[in-house]
Amino acid sequence: MKNTEKGFALPLALLLLVVMTLMGAVLVSITVGDIRANNEKDYSQQAFYAAESGIVHGKKWMKTNTNTLTGSPQKNLDGDLKFCKTSFFPNLIGTNGFTLGRKSLNEVMSVSGDEQTRLSNFSFEYFIAYSPNQSGNNSSAKKKPGTNKTYYTIYSCGCDGPKNSCRSQNNKIVALEAVVTLSTQ
Repeated sequence: MKNTEKGFALPLALLLLVVMTLMGAVLVSITVGDIRANNEKDYSQQAFYAAESGIVHGKKWMKTNTNTLTGSPQKNLDGDLKFCKTSFFPNLIGTNGFTLGRKSLNEVMSVSGDEQTRLSNFSFEYFIAYSPNQSGNNSSAKKKPGTNKTYYTIYSCGCDGPKNSCRSQNNKIVALEAVVTLSTQ
């Protein structure tokens, strides 16, 4: 009986070692995948917040530049846009607009140190135009029925890259739009 049990512990120990090593490798692989997915989600979320910052910045611009919106014609912005392309907005056909702005988040938030460096890697670009009609054309103003209020749309894109190097081919871009009215008196 003792001869048949000889050497049984060593193969069992080696088998358990191999099984435990494989389990460890699988757990490390799963953890690395989870970390990568969380980072991707974080970058997408930060790009969304950057796009929202573009909407807010556009609203502030509209408050102080009402004369530009009511007294100047729109211009073709397509050549001036770096990463916020009009094609990101399915209800917009034209490339006309009044103005565009582009900033990194560290330029609009008061932070310092590591947070300032981190925020410099996220940016937004926005443009303001007449709201498009049902066919997507935004070449002329639409008035709110029964009022003297004109509809405008702020189109904003957030990017997970710096404002000067962000490209739609290489970066995560989140596109948002907000319709606002402006009283012309």
